[in-house]
Amino acid sequence: MQKETIIIYPNAVAFENLQAQGGTYTKEKFLIDGQAANDTVIIIWHDAKREAYHLRHNNVIVHEFAHEIDFMDGEIDGVPPIERSKYDEWSRVLFGNFKKLNSVALKNRDWGKYKLLGSYAATNEAEFFAVVTERFFESPQSLKKHFPELYNELKEFYKIDTIKFIG
Repeated sequence: MQKETIIIYPNAVAFENLQAQGGTYTKEKFLIDGQAANDTVIIIWHDAKREAYHLRHNNVIVHEFAHEIDFMDGEIDGVPPIERSKYDEWSRVLFGNFKKLNSVALKNRDWGKYKLLGSYAATNEAEFFAVVTERFFESPQSLKKHFPELYNELKEFYKIDTIKFIG
């Protein structure tokens, strides 16, 4: 039986993380804006509400549900469940742009068009997919202008042209 849960906290939540490396254990606390794991999505309402009223590029709700979509095929790897015939093009476009962003983020200069995606998208392929999904829904005109291939891949995957829904 699959468990699916959405938890909405009114304000920031601190989580503890225990890590072990070579016999050394460290405990750290960190605040989250949202999280998706084990068929559970956690949303911090204060942050989600602020993002809804002050549209920019970020949207924690879209971001976390993008992770859930990514995980629908059993792995959180930046490849949501797509038709086998579309996998090569998806990989070329998304992972090609991820690698370029990652290179820019490591140098931390000359961001150019990659500033739209930001350094968090360079964390890994799963975060890249979640961030470009945010941009697809929150700032589609900018995404299409700077990354037309990414926009088109997401448009085909989500089966919606988000630019048509902007004032």
